[in-house]
Amino acid sequence: MNLADLYRDLHQHPELGFAETRTAAIAARELRAAGFETAEGVGVTGVVGVLRNGDGPTALLRADMDGLPMAERTGLPYASTATADRDGERVPVAHACGHDVHVTCLVGAARELAATRDTWRGAVLAVFQPAEELGGGAQGMVDDGLFERFGTPDVVLGQHVAPLPAGMIGLRPGPAFAAADTLRVTLYGEGGHGSRPESAVDPVVMAAATVLRLQTVVSREVSGLDTAVVTVGAIRAGTVANIIPDEAELLLSVRTYEPAVRERVLAAVERVVRAEAAASGAAREPEIVRLTGYPAVRNDPDAAARTGAALAGVARVVDPGQVTGSEDVGVFATAAGVPLVYWLLGGADPAAFAGAGTPGTLRELAAVLPANHSPKYAPVISPTLDVGVAALVSAARAWLPV
Repeated sequence: MNLADLYRDLHQHPELGFAETRTAAIAARELRAAGFETAEGVGVTGVVGVLRNGDGPTALLRADMDGLPMAERTGLPYASTATADRDGERVPVAHACGHDVHVTCLVGAARELAATRDTWRGAVLAVFQPAEELGGGAQGMVDDGLFERFGTPDVVLGQHVAPLPAGMIGLRPGPAFAAADTLRVTLYGEGGHGSRPESAVDPVVMAAATVLRLQTVVSREVSGLDTAVVTVGAIRAGTVANIIPDEAELLLSVRTYEPAVRERVLAAVERVVRAEAAASGAAREPEIVRLTGYPAVRNDPDAAARTGAALAGVARVVDPGQVTGSEDVGVFATAAGVPLVYWLLGGADPAAFAGAGTPGTLRELAAVLPANHSPKYAPVISPTLDVGVAALVSAARAWLPV
């Protein structure tokens, strides 16, 4: 199957984290066909392929596989209509983050590296990771003995498609992607009849006040020289209009770069939540649970320079600035004790960027295009896939010289 058809197939059949059985089977099939020693079920649904080609270093190439619980609204002929069970509820599923691009590009890179073994020496470790969106996929593979079973790499390499023009690569040394923390906050009230709110403690009002107050954490407690984002992505409370519920649930996403800022923001979130509960007269303390948490993605400066020189032979390389999106790919590099190089792969129609000559202009244009996690996000197939494959291959060869 050619890569464009493979991409359309993956796009049309997304799967949620730790349920990527079809996607994983395709990845395993492609690795075996290319001659990789292949293992499935690593970290639940992860797939690992090893291609050894004489003595030399090992380069880990990583792609994440999972989709998102949301409906696609791109209007594409190959748009997803898939659904899945999530927490007892049937939800739509879409590849709105571009992980189908990542899988396709790694398949293409595996094929190319296997077919051109005279151009490199060492070993390629192809890792198809589950559950990046859930935040536990990379750690799950490490905990399942990834490096003990398949060898420790000398470098971790990967890419994420983004609304930069296709044919462009964004690479930033140092802190590149934000740390991510996901919190579940449960606020406890006292239920009652909607006509008699004075006899109840309304957790809906408590939740509303908390959401508004949380907006001041970044605007009033974080220096203008630092970066932080606090987003309340979901509020769940009640069943009908005339019943005051017993509790309300908030789901929060926190993004930061520096460890000190991260801890300050998380502490402030907890303080605000507890203070609003007390101000509302809640008889029970709120529950605050950190569901996921992983650190900022930091590209090793020397490794980024080495890899960037190779990427420059594939596409125009720019510094995109710090990205407030987050990734758990750094877990692999930290666990292995090796450098990480992770870059943005342009996936937007280049025509939308006509005349954009500076990174500042590129950021302005990218800000108005459908981006990752938008129901309308749809990378262009060409030249995105060609550049993505070439980027992975060139990056690997920079670390696997003949």
